[in-house]
Amino acid sequence: MDARTTWPALLSALLAGEHLTADETAWAMKEIMSGSATPAQIAGFAVALRAKGETVSEVTGMARTMLELAAPLSVEGPVVDIVGTGGDQAHTVNVSTMAAIVAAAAGARVVKHGNRAASSSCGAADVLEHLGVVLDLAPADTARVAAEAGIAFCFAPVYHPAFRFTGPPRKELGVPTVFNFLGPLTNPARPAAQAIGVYDARMLPVVAGVFAERGVSALVFRGDDGLDELTIATTSTVWIVRDGVATQTVFDPAVLGIPRAGADALRGGDVAFNAQAVHDLLGGRTGPVRDAVLLNAAAALVALDGAGDDLDAAMAAAHTRAAEAVDSGAAAAALARWIEVSGSLRPGR
Repeated sequence: MDARTTWPALLSALLAGEHLTADETAWAMKEIMSGSATPAQIAGFAVALRAKGETVSEVTGMARTMLELAAPLSVEGPVVDIVGTGGDQAHTVNVSTMAAIVAAAAGARVVKHGNRAASSSCGAADVLEHLGVVLDLAPADTARVAAEAGIAFCFAPVYHPAFRFTGPPRKELGVPTVFNFLGPLTNPARPAAQAIGVYDARMLPVVAGVFAERGVSALVFRGDDGLDELTIATTSTVWIVRDGVATQTVFDPAVLGIPRAGADALRGGDVAFNAQAVHDLLGGRTGPVRDAVLLNAAAALVALDGAGDDLDAAMAAAHTRAAEAVDSGAAAAALARWIEVSGSLRPGR
């Protein structure tokens, strides 16, 4: 079958319930990111794809194109990213951002890919800037920060400027589409490992399948209460990606002795509130926020080191490392170092 590389052909196929190939969705993304696609075409594509149900191949083609067009970033050594898709409407504190700092302090090299707030009250970029981390660095400087501080942040608009063409149609649609899931799949550092929270249960196997096709190590998860992270309220559905294969399991934080607490115990606020939550965690405050952060930091460490044949045992060992990173002061030192190194490279300094 010839590739459908016109908008009428592509949209007609989707409306007929036909799956597209990776090459066909790659063509669509090139049209979108070159500015050639109209807002109506972008919106029609996103909605038709969502109504049909996205496949691994379709999302792979879109993510691959974004990475091909991204500003290049080369970071030495294996790195891990930990991020959520957003969209769970829980408005929690920045759990994955705090978990990234803890994972770095525990010995992982972390390159986090993110943006300002989309569905939440305060995005990763918002809180990190408030804490004093400089984000708008050139790729070479971001790589240097990763090497010297053990953690860095890829500010999405710097690396994917052409993704801006999706903004107005997405805002006008007001419903989640495939574009909401591409951020975690398009880290320009191309991490060897990823710990990804996905709020939409339907997309869990799709995101896991994309990572399996890439051959990366990953944990892809969703709290069974709907959070886009490992939850402490109940169990979480987890897809373990290893050696090109994705397998589904269930993880219960009770195996780590973590007491149950609902999303209300993790409720965030404005940027100042969420930044203070970071300082409280690193300063030794105990409670549900610490429990959630250590749990998700452990997921990043397991994604990087491998889950082996026993996820519970791997998570327990990683959880101990994460707790030690906070209790020893290493996590607070990691944030201070990140602020120092990124500040020394501030544009115009």
